[in-house]
Amino acid sequence: LLMLVLVLILNDPSVKVAGLRSKQLVTMRARSTDDKGVMFSSSATYRADGSGQIHLDRDPSLSGSYVGVEPMGLLWSMKPDTLHTCFRKTHLQMPHIVTLSVHDKEDNRMLAEVTNKRYLIGDGVSRIPKKEGNICVFATRLVTLLSVFFMTSLLFEKRACLLANKGFVVLSIMHLDHFEEAVNFLKWHSKVGSKGIGVISRSKGGDIALSIAAFVSGFEAVVCIGCNANVFFPLYYNKRLLLQPILSCYKKLISSVSGTVNDKYILDNHLEENNDALIPTELAKGQFLFVASEDDLSWDSKTYMDQMVERLKLLRVVLLALSTC
Repeated sequence: LLMLVLVLILNDPSVKVAGLRSKQLVTMRARSTDDKGVMFSSSATYRADGSGQIHLDRDPSLSGSYVGVEPMGLLWSMKPDTLHTCFRKTHLQMPHIVTLSVHDKEDNRMLAEVTNKRYLIGDGVSRIPKKEGNICVFATRLVTLLSVFFMTSLLFEKRACLLANKGFVVLSIMHLDHFEEAVNFLKWHSKVGSKGIGVISRSKGGDIALSIAAFVSGFEAVVCIGCNANVFFPLYYNKRLLLQPILSCYKKLISSVSGTVNDKYILDNHLEENNDALIPTELAKGQFLFVASEDDLSWDSKTYMDQMVERLKLLRVVLLALSTC
């Protein structure tokens, strides 16, 4: 009797296979359809142990979408059947359904199959739209250690759900003019268990997150996945111009044969030429976490991060020098 077992712990599956022949070679596959109807799939080759079992948190994949020991490999390695397609999950109340199957390596015969339902909104988490303004709150029954904004250029709630599952009170918001309202709302919300408020954002939202920390009081932590300057268009807050946009050159776009576009170098990284676009992070009083990918082809993220770190280091040196005077 072949069994494909999924042990669910806090919505993270531990995948095990039992009932195989000793040292049998099999292919494990995962497939799922997103909310746009696009199919995503992955596969990996495994060899059973002497007792005919496979544990994904113990046994290495020999080939396929990934190699090595990867307990969640079948999930994170899934790729779309349609080229250059992102995974879309917009219906938060509906589970993300993943089908896992085991196939004999020699004749491709399916030996077992199981379906896993993964929920974005976990037990104890509630979605609370706020009618006044333009914000949406995700609250959990757990004691809240930090209140977090999740901000993008669009109201994007998927990551907000995942943070709320970890015990945060998370507020999704679209426009900079609503942040002061949002801060006050969070501070007085009954679910908030601390006074500390943080902001996390990426892409264009990353520079807005830094701007928030610099120009709006009340933030203790900022996670920035983006640029160190205001980009694309002028930044206004309460109808007042704060920052001009950094210069960009679209002639530097690089197109590939497959249709993708590399716009990593379209922004001008020369600080001395963009002083009116640089975000004064030194005005912020909270803690920073800068996240960058050296393989990022949309932003020169590593350069932006290095520039921000050097600027803050220089500020620290100046402050130390002043304190000794």
